[in-house]
Amino acid sequence: MRSYRWTLDLQLFSQEKTERATPKKRDEARQKGQVAKSHELPGAFIMMFIFFSFIMLGGYYKQRLILMFGLMLEQDLLMDVSVGNVISMFSDLIMQGLMLLAPMFAIAIIVALLGNYLQFGFLLTGESLKMDLGKLSPLKGFKNIFSMRSVAEFVKNILKLLVIGLIVYLTLWNERGHILSLARVPVESMFSYVASITIRLGLEIGAVLIILAVFDFLYQKYEHEKSLKMSKQDIKDEHKKSEGDPLIKGKIRERQRRMALQRMMQDVPKADVVITNPTHFAIALQYDSSKMEAPTVVAKGMDFVALRIREAAKEHGVITMENKPLARALYERAEIGETIPADLFQAVAEVLAYVYKLKGRVK
Repeated sequence: MRSYRWTLDLQLFSQEKTERATPKKRDEARQKGQVAKSHELPGAFIMMFIFFSFIMLGGYYKQRLILMFGLMLEQDLLMDVSVGNVISMFSDLIMQGLMLLAPMFAIAIIVALLGNYLQFGFLLTGESLKMDLGKLSPLKGFKNIFSMRSVAEFVKNILKLLVIGLIVYLTLWNERGHILSLARVPVESMFSYVASITIRLGLEIGAVLIILAVFDFLYQKYEHEKSLKMSKQDIKDEHKKSEGDPLIKGKIRERQRRMALQRMMQDVPKADVVITNPTHFAIALQYDSSKMEAPTVVAKGMDFVALRIREAAKEHGVITMENKPLARALYERAEIGETIPADLFQAVAEVLAYVYKLKGRVK
């Protein structure tokens, strides 16, 4: 019973998502559009830069407002009402309105692109646009509404409203004397003051929203890392999927070894001599002066493979010679298909000379 419980505990522990996500998991999530980002950050910067543009481009906005309302109040009120005149008037108003809003649109687009790029870099994917019927599930929607993430979003929005309300209240309270005296100043001065206090409020609120958005981005990054966490079993499964099942790979390697051994054994009959240890090592050498610069290892092996080499050599009449130091040196320093090391030329030459003498020929 204890053993079963211990096994169950180990299985549950292996399923706990405690490990950092692997690069492969991060890439897959990124391709699906799952990245750490805050929607508040670009919005806060857009608000800040638009209000800042009122200071930098105040003359431009003033000129466009005068053209838009001046033409309508000075000329269009006295015109004859007809289809052509009304269409012309609304066309002019729309054009002037677009010219007035063009800098704001440009700022919003540029800042939004830069804000998202700084958060997660360049990302172009259509995975998030694909239809997912699972999102239509009422149960899933209910869980999303009452999840901790929704609670955090609710608290964040309430905090933003409280902070903005406090800034507006303090600013207007400090300016209450000036506001009450606006009834006694010219209209132009009144508009100038209202514009200045509005821009001031916009910049202050924008700065506060940027600070809150930075904290929101850090929170979103934390939540994203938490959602990407993997269990030990997930990492093992991913490794199997990418690298292949160890059992299958082991079978493939075993088959490759058998095929390599079979090819090597087919070359043993071509050898001139097999040097042995006598039981632990066996190295088959071949030398053809017309094709080779030095003797070449055509087969080598240890223990069982060495026994197979000796048996194949005996079966095909290849001379076997015992030389323990030379056999060990050749096994450790020469690979199959390679020539022997230069410092072993003398020892191997003596062996080959003896072999050729036994065969009754001289090379």
